[in-house]
Amino acid sequence: MTGEDAGGGDLHADVVVVGLGAWGASTLWRLATAGVDVVGVERFTPGHPFGSSHGGSRMFRTACLEHPGLVPLAQRSGELWAELAQVSGRRLVEPTGGLLIGPRDGHVVEGTLAAARRFDLPVELLDAGRVRAEYPLHASLPDSHAAVLEKTAALVRPEQTILAAVEAAAATGARILTGTAVEGIELVDDGVVVRTAARNLRARQVVITAGPWFSALVPDLPVEAVRMPMTWFAPSGDPASFALDRFPVFIRELDEGGAVWGHGLGADLGPAGEVKLGLEDGGSAFSVVDAAAVDRSVSEADWAVLTRLLPDAVPGLGAAPTRAAVCMITRTPDRQFLLGRPREDPRLVVGGGCSGHGFKHATGIGEVLADMVLNREPRFALGFTDPNRFS
Repeated sequence: MTGEDAGGGDLHADVVVVGLGAWGASTLWRLATAGVDVVGVERFTPGHPFGSSHGGSRMFRTACLEHPGLVPLAQRSGELWAELAQVSGRRLVEPTGGLLIGPRDGHVVEGTLAAARRFDLPVELLDAGRVRAEYPLHASLPDSHAAVLEKTAALVRPEQTILAAVEAAAATGARILTGTAVEGIELVDDGVVVRTAARNLRARQVVITAGPWFSALVPDLPVEAVRMPMTWFAPSGDPASFALDRFPVFIRELDEGGAVWGHGLGADLGPAGEVKLGLEDGGSAFSVVDAAAVDRSVSEADWAVLTRLLPDAVPGLGAAPTRAAVCMITRTPDRQFLLGRPREDPRLVVGGGCSGHGFKHATGIGEVLADMVLNREPRFALGFTDPNRFS
């Protein structure tokens, strides 16, 4: 059976994927493409607005300032985004180029350059004067700052990519259960039992990619869910100055600490006339939460820190957002992912801890997790994501 499966009784498969957000949907697609008898389980519906993978756009970069070892994964993810777009017929990626901005010796600029040097990536270092001249909305950039221009940076549509991956998986034979919350996972002698209110799912292996609900299913790994506001602003002047070609995707580290990120208007990445902006770390505005009980309402406290910074960092916007929404990311102590088999258990593979920089790697991570299920030789050296590093 393919597609939606709403019957009763125990369901048997080779593999169950729990959670069909960006990582889980991609894993389901790569397993189904490999001919695996796989069932995907989603507590809501694919592309929902309740977890980590919504909001119309996500940044894609290959010069990964978070860890140079992520560059090959990002490159492979880019190839797989293109493959998924072709398979699905959906418009998933919008090339924009990107600016990584901040103090010349800061973590954004130096981290990006370190990744680029290690893998000979085609980036360009711009001094502050050139940034101010070519990208006037960054006119407040101090002389001591610089920017790395990554021309291959892009924006990815999160909801569309999840739907595309789930549809492609279903078309290749995957079975999918939506509106189905997993109540528990039991490791048994011959595999796993995934328990839901309606039925048990029995399989040889389970892949847990449950996003903010990860720690409820794998409580012995250090992953916390963090509530992160997303905000959109309207230009106070000519909207053309915020077009994507003049205000491409960026991360800007500030002297006072933290960083602002965002991108300009266009390419159907949200309602017309809205500029998406946010904080890398919102301090008190970002709180550790229980995913099952998170407050999804928004208030001025959610954007107070950001709006205090914007008049200097990104002038020309309204004083308050035109729209706001709640997102949840998951965070590990070292801000790196958890990809692998806890305790080397052959029945269990986990993918968690996006740490706010995981979406751009979603298709590649899906392939990595699928390869782990299939006991294939790893494509990349990703030892720094081993879940057993916290044992």
